[in-house]
Amino acid sequence: MKIIVAIAFILIIGSLASALLFLMRDRGRSNRTVQALTMRVGFSVALFLLLLLAYKLGWIQPTGIR
Repeated sequence: MKIIVAIAFILIIGSLASALLFLMRDRGRSNRTVQALTMRVGFSVALFLLLLLAYKLGWIQPTGIR
Protein backbone atom coordinates (compact mmCIF):
# COMPACT_ATOMS: atom_id res chain seq x y z
CA MET A 1 0.00 0.00 0.00
CA LYS A 2 2.90 2.35 0.74
CA ILE A 3 4.24 1.88 -2.78
CA ILE A 4 0.86 2.69 -4.34
CA VAL A 5 0.56 5.87 -2.28
CA ALA A 6 4.12 6.90 -3.17
CA ILE A 7 3.44 6.35 -6.88
CA ALA A 8 0.24 8.39 -6.61
CA PHE A 9 2.14 11.27 -4.97
CA ILE A 10 4.75 11.15 -7.72
CA LEU A 11 2.00 11.28 -10.36
CA ILE A 12 0.35 14.23 -8.62
CA ILE A 13 3.61 16.19 -8.36
CA GLY A 14 4.56 15.29 -11.95
CA SER A 15 1.23 16.52 -13.22
CA LEU A 16 1.63 19.76 -11.29
CA ALA A 17 5.13 20.24 -12.69
CA SER A 18 3.94 19.60 -16.25
CA ALA A 19 1.16 22.16 -15.76
CA LEU A 20 3.77 24.73 -14.71
CA LEU A 21 5.91 23.86 -17.72
CA PHE A 22 2.95 24.19 -20.10
CA LEU A 23 1.97 27.49 -18.48
CA MET A 24 5.48 28.88 -18.99
CA ARG A 25 5.83 27.62 -22.58
CA ASP A 26 2.37 28.25 -24.03
CA ARG A 27 1.61 31.48 -22.17
CA GLY A 28 -2.10 30.60 -22.03
CA ARG A 29 -2.55 29.88 -25.73
CA SER A 30 -3.43 26.20 -25.34
CA ASN A 31 -5.46 23.99 -23.02
CA ARG A 32 -2.54 21.80 -21.98
CA THR A 33 -2.22 23.57 -18.61
CA VAL A 34 -5.89 23.01 -17.84
CA GLN A 35 -5.64 19.35 -18.86
CA ALA A 36 -2.59 18.80 -16.64
CA LEU A 37 -4.31 20.44 -13.66
CA THR A 38 -7.44 18.38 -14.31
CA MET A 39 -5.32 15.23 -14.23
CA ARG A 40 -3.77 16.39 -10.93
CA VAL A 41 -7.20 16.84 -9.37
CA GLY A 42 -8.26 13.45 -10.70
CA PHE A 43 -5.17 11.76 -9.23
CA SER A 44 -5.78 13.47 -5.88
CA VAL A 45 -9.42 12.39 -5.74
CA ALA A 46 -8.48 8.85 -6.78
CA LEU A 47 -5.84 8.68 -4.03
CA PHE A 48 -8.32 9.92 -1.44
CA LEU A 49 -10.92 7.36 -2.50
CA LEU A 50 -8.29 4.60 -2.53
CA LEU A 51 -7.27 5.48 1.03
CA LEU A 52 -10.90 5.46 2.17
CA LEU A 53 -11.47 2.08 0.50
CA ALA A 54 -8.27 0.63 1.97
CA TYR A 55 -9.29 1.75 5.45
CA LYS A 56 -12.79 0.31 5.02
CA LEU A 57 -11.41 -3.04 3.84
CA GLY A 58 -8.88 -3.17 6.68
CA TRP A 59 -5.78 -2.93 4.50
CA ILE A 60 -4.53 0.05 6.51
CA GLN A 61 -5.01 0.91 10.17
CA PRO A 62 -4.76 4.27 11.91
CA THR A 63 -1.74 4.50 14.17
CA GLY A 64 -2.48 7.78 15.93
CA ILE A 65 0.03 10.38 17.02
CA ARG A 66 3.01 9.00 18.89
